[in-house]
Amino acid sequence: MRKIRTALAVAVGTAAAIVTLPGTSATAATTAWGSCVQGSVCFYTGSNGTGSVCAWSGADPDWTQGTSKCSWSQTKNVKSVWNRGTSSGYTGVAYYQWKDYTTRKGCTPQGGRGNLAGTYMLKSHRWVDGNCG
Repeated sequence: MRKIRTALAVAVGTAAAIVTLPGTSATAATTAWGSCVQGSVCFYTGSNGTGSVCAWSGADPDWTQGTSKCSWSQTKNVKSVWNRGTSSGYTGVAYYQWKDYTTRKGCTPQGGRGNLAGTYMLKSHRWVDGNCG
């Protein structure tokens, strides 16, 4: 019984290290994250920057009718985000469940990326200055 607990603890500790340390993820995840162009914010249908991606270099009040339409935003949840913005005028990007910046679901600081905890679709985002938390 003790051997099983020890093996389980090692396995759990190893999994936690992979999840929490940036740059240590599998090659496929690293390649997927690499698809986001510097200066943009990218939203993905899969965890760890995988799946379909929609990207913008500016704000968009309506992902379904804006100049850069996100074809899957009406049917798929957003699972991960990467803020590769570079403007010194903004510190993060806030994202919303509905168009016209309604019902804020989160904010990712400049340079930040990760998986979203929610199971929701997003319809708009904008660059923000100040506290992203």
